[in-house]
Amino acid sequence: MGSVNPTEIDLATLAWLTGSAANRYLLASLRSRGHPDVRISHGYVIQHLIDREPTISELARRMQVTQQRASTQIRELEQLGYVTRHPDDTDSRARRVRLTTRGTELVADSRRVRESLNVELIGRVGEEHAEVATTTLARLLDLVGGESHVRRRSAPLPED
Repeated sequence: MGSVNPTEIDLATLAWLTGSAANRYLLASLRSRGHPDVRISHGYVIQHLIDREPTISELARRMQVTQQRASTQIRELEQLGYVTRHPDDTDSRARRVRLTTRGTELVADSRRVRESLNVELIGRVGEEHAEVATTTLARLLDLVGGESHVRRRSAPLPED
């Protein structure tokens, strides 16, 4: 098995390619665990529902998309059984979005797959190398303005 020669590719591109491949691996793993219709974009939406129950307007603002796009994403997740909408306790006109049991299971399965992948990587490269890589990628994320999104759990949907 050959590996990529790090001198032939810049770090930002290597990080993007690696992240894309890791996402494909994650999707394949989740699909084999009973989530056959899950997509990468679902994760961008679900991250906003882990510790809150936003309205579509709030969700759109946090995801930096139109209300129509947020609504489309929620409708799709609703059809797949990952989220549900319910009336707001204080404003009967507003509807809040929350994860269902199936949605919570998807989050847990995703975390297990990522943790397993992380453990396997550390087993291959060692803790010290993994820590250096993590620090380097975190600094790159900060350099390109993405750290605050991660800290706030508000990474925007990728552009189409």
